[in-house]
This record gives sequence, C-alpha cells and structure tokens, in this order.
Amino acid sequence: MTLRSYMMIGVLGCVFAARGQEKPMDPPFCSPFDFPLSLSGNFGELRSNHFHGGVDFKTQGVVGKPIRCIADGYVSRVLVTPGGYGQALYVTHPNGYTSVYGHVLKFASAVSEVVEEYQYEHETFAVDLNFEPGRFPFKAGEVIALSGNEGYSFGPHLHMEIRRTDTGELIDPLQFYTGRIKDTTPPRASMVVLYPQQGAGVVDGLQEKKFIPVASLGQPVSAWGEIAAGIKAYDYMDGTHNNYGVRSVVLYVDTAEVFRSTVDGVLPEENRMINAWTDYEAHVKKGDWVMRSHILPGNRLRMLQTDGKKGVITIDEERDYHLRYELSDLYGNTSTYSFVVRGRRQPIEAYAPSTRHYLVWNKGNVVQEPGLELVIPRGMLYEDVALNCCVVKDTAAVSYEYQLHDAPVALHDGCTLMIGVRHLPVADTSKYYVARKWNGKKASAGGVYENGWMKASIRELGTYTVALDTLPPRVVPLNKAQWKTGNIQFKISDAETGIKEYKVKIDGAFALFGFSSKNAKLWMKHPERLKKGVPHTLELVVTDYCGNETREEYVF
Repeated sequence: MTLRSYMMIGVLGCVFAARGQEKPMDPPFCSPFDFPLSLSGNFGELRSNHFHGGVDFKTQGVVGKPIRCIADGYVSRVLVTPGGYGQALYVTHPNGYTSVYGHVLKFASAVSEVVEEYQYEHETFAVDLNFEPGRFPFKAGEVIALSGNEGYSFGPHLHMEIRRTDTGELIDPLQFYTGRIKDTTPPRASMVVLYPQQGAGVVDGLQEKKFIPVASLGQPVSAWGEIAAGIKAYDYMDGTHNNYGVRSVVLYVDTAEVFRSTVDGVLPEENRMINAWTDYEAHVKKGDWVMRSHILPGNRLRMLQTDGKKGVITIDEERDYHLRYELSDLYGNTSTYSFVVRGRRQPIEAYAPSTRHYLVWNKGNVVQEPGLELVIPRGMLYEDVALNCCVVKDTAAVSYEYQLHDAPVALHDGCTLMIGVRHLPVADTSKYYVARKWNGKKASAGGVYENGWMKASIRELGTYTVALDTLPPRVVPLNKAQWKTGNIQFKISDAETGIKEYKVKIDGAFALFGFSSKNAKLWMKHPERLKKGVPHTLELVVTDYCGNETREEYVF
C-alpha cells in the first residue's frame, strides 16, 4: 500500500470517528494507529527521578507501523539522541496542545531529508531542531513517522505524549482514548507502610517505618502520636500482563479523607518531586515504589491534596482507628484496602540528633569538612536531614572520601560539591573527576578542576571522592564479514567516565553512524551510500569525558 493510501485511510477514519460520536471530544484526537490500541505503559507511572510522561502504545511486537498525526498541526521540533526518546517528533496543534511521538524508526520523508541534511552538514548524529509554523504541516490521520524501538526503549512501541503548548504540562493522553481501550480491571496493592514521625510517634513501640504485606492487614497495628502511611500498588488492564501506575489513591481515617493523589498532569519542573512523594530510600535499597499518603514539607506536587495536617495522622486516643485506602483508575475501577491502627499509649523518645550538620529544608545550607564544601540552595531539600557525615582520610589518595549521609537522599536539582585534590599523580588535570561510590560500585559525577579543587554538580547525597581516569574507551568491531554490504557495527564503551563523543570517517569523508546508549552499539546509518566492490579505509575516534581517546583504523 502506498504512503498516500495510508494517509487517505487515516484521514477518513478520523472523520468517521468524529461523526459517530454524539458529543465529540474536546479536543478531538484521532488514533495514532490503524489497529486496536493497547498499552504497555500508562501516564504517570513511577520511574527513576520522573513520572512517565505519556502512554506507551504496543505495536504488535514489530517496528515499522505507520504512525498517524492525531490532529491537524505542524512539526515544531525534531529530536535525535543516543538515549531517551531516540528519535522523536513534536507536533504543535492549533487547539492548544502539542503531541510527541517517541522511539520512532523513521520520520516522514520531508522531515527526514532535513534531519539528514543537518547531520551531514554538521557531522553529528545528535539533532535538536525547531521549525516555524507552516514548514511541515500535517493533517489529522496523515502518516508522520514509522514506529520503532530507538533510544532507551527495550521493545517495539510508540511513546506518545500530549502537552499543553503554553506551559509544557504533560497530561494523560488516555483520557482521549478510553473508548478505544477496554479496562475492567482495578488496581491492586501489595504492601502498606506506616511512618512514625521523628520524635512525635511510634508504631509497635518503635520509631521505625513498618512494612505490612496486604495479606497481614487483618492484624491491628499499635501506634501512638503522629504517624503517616504509604502504599505500594499497581494498576492492571484487560488482556495484558503489564502493570501500570495508579491514577488515584485516597486514604480515609475513620470517615474523614486525609489524602488524595490524582495523577493526571505534571509540569516539567515538578517531575523530580517524584522522589518526595515516593519513599526514595525504599526504592533505592529494595526497588519498592511506595506512594506516601502525606506531603513532605518541600514537596510542591499539585497532584497531591491533603487535610490541614498534610496527611499526618494523630493517634491520641486508646481506641481503634479505621484506615481505608481506595485505589482507582481512569475507568472508575476501584479496589479497597482496610486496616486498623490501634491507639495504645506508648513512650515516644524525643528526637535530638547529635550530628554536626543539620540541613533545614526551607533554607540554604552549606556543609564544610576538611577539603570539602557542599552548597545546597533553598528549595533543594524535601525535608530536614540530620546529616550523618564521615570523612575517610587516606593521605595517599588523590582526595579524601566523604560520606554525605548514610541513607539515600534525593536533591531536587544540581548542588555544587567541591572536593580538595591532595595529590596529582598525573599532571593533566582534565583526567580527574568526582566519583560517587555505593555498594562497591563507582560512577562519574563529572566535574572540572579549579585551583586545587574538583567542582561538580550532584543531585543526591551519598559518598563522593576524586578519581583518576587515564583509560581510553574500548572499541570492539562487530560482524566484519558483513561490512562490505554496509552493515558496519561497533560496540564502544568506557569503564570510568563514559562516552562523550565519536567520529567516523570512511575514505576520509564523514560517515553518519548512529549510537544507542542502551546497548553501546554504533552502526552505519546509510549503508546505501557506501560504494560496493572497492576497498575502503574506516577511521573511528572515540573520546570519553576525561579526554581519553581511542583511534582505530580498518581496511575492508
């Protein structure tokens, strides 16, 4: 079937769909596909440091499915990256929304030509281009791309977002497609967590959070003073084995609602506040996504509503307090989980931290230790932190090692960390970087050398030191027997600071190679440009973030 035929079928399908509705949606959006829709991921799913900003439509296990423009508009942005969306199109619509199509295999030909021209002209694979209205107009139903598995995607699908054009707010696309996807399955919980407030509450005689499997909710839990709750739960849909984020969580104490979350929209600047809503420590240490039913003082997520006490529950009577969770999805499917917290008078030990550094959430904080300075501006913390700081003074090392707290704590944005360099075993200061250490592992936090200090931006409290990287990236050629056909591939990796850039030339001329961060593969994008049947010389240069370079040459 021709591309024009695909376009005509899509346009007519949108027209007939609109006519068949007694009350058309406002705004009306067509389906991005010609086949029945199903989801592998929904809006607002809990992800590391962000909410899932769209829906993931399944593409029947394959790539190359025609993607329809869901409403009239124009291509306003095109993105090509080694990770993230991989290849993505942004379409701005006159109805005030922008749709985004991620992980696509191929853009519509007119767009693809401009992208390729830019890549060759600027000798780059990565692209971020913005276009004026009218340059690439599309009608609802026209094919704008083919579905793929590009970028940080681990299976063929279309990631689609709908954003408010004026604010950039991400909203739930599923609300426009409920009539196309069946769902009669309610969310399900697996665990409830109770949080005694520091110096103000106890649960079962302890000032430690208590994890309660759903199967054990029939047994009352004793508590006294100020406590809060949280729940681990997922949503499910008919006909799939996937789990999804829960759209709505409501907590009642006796008959009063004390907390409600409605995951229906998130602004870009709110995204990282997922670390304040969820139990960050439980996620980092155990992989558990627990949604708190109380609001930490520095959490400004608009999707959360509570009573006047921010969801904190006062247990001050010796009686049974009846708590009830109601979980529901966009379709109104609801599940309920009830349990009893038994008020029992218990001693509560006063909270009196003895740490040298006490970080206050609503103020700027500066942490100074011998050879270290950390500046945390106001607004970077979600709650107070009694910083458990430890300095390992190895006088033979490049720098001391600093433990900035003994539990995971997320910062809302980058905070400046400076570590003094005690020794320079290598004179070239570009070879040093700030390293974060945990569980026997090490990762680069970047950084630059300035007057005896390494300066970096960090977004999590943890253990940091200065490390040295003099090792060049590793290059492994793949499938050399197939290179003569243009199927040229490499695997490139770096053990310390990561791959910063690469450049490939064939016979002295720039050759466009794509790179995927998910599998570290490098591959020739346009093998048809390679002249067949003649010898070629390929030069590959790969550089890491400390400037170490690997240069390889191949003849094929």
